[in-house]
Amino acid sequence: MVWGIANSNQPFIWVVRPGSVHGCEWIEFLSEDLVSEMKVRGMIVKWAPQKDALAHSAVGGFWSHCGWNSPLESVYEGVLMPCQQFSINKMMNARYLTYVWKMGLEMVVERGEIESAIRRVLVSKEGEVMRRRAMEIEQLK
Repeated sequence: MVWGIANSNQPFIWVVRPGSVHGCEWIEFLSEDLVSEMKVRGMIVKWAPQKDALAHSAVGGFWSHCGWNSPLESVYEGVLMPCQQFSINKMMNARYLTYVWKMGLEMVVERGEIESAIRRVLVSKEGEVMRRRAMEIEQLK
């Protein structure tokens, strides 16, 4: 995940909840050099108000595990989603976002795949088509 974010060269806010990485308090599993390099383009925080962040005009995508609330909040705000599902119900949400609403992009946790998905959502023609679709859906609210 870390290298995919770092190698994408895109601005970001990354929420890492304290204790979410087994055996770590917070982000000490990251090298100081990598954290310094990543701080040039983004922020690593312990918490962020998700609904407020998604409503901000600078947010181009929201990488999610596809639990039900995150897709609903993203759809409501017209924000694209690289989707990383972990279980069957989340897989259904990711597939729906990707193939029906066409404002999501399923991905596998692998450095090149993550880097590619972030770039596809934020800076590619495919992402622009997805963004138009997300805006159409957002207008339905």
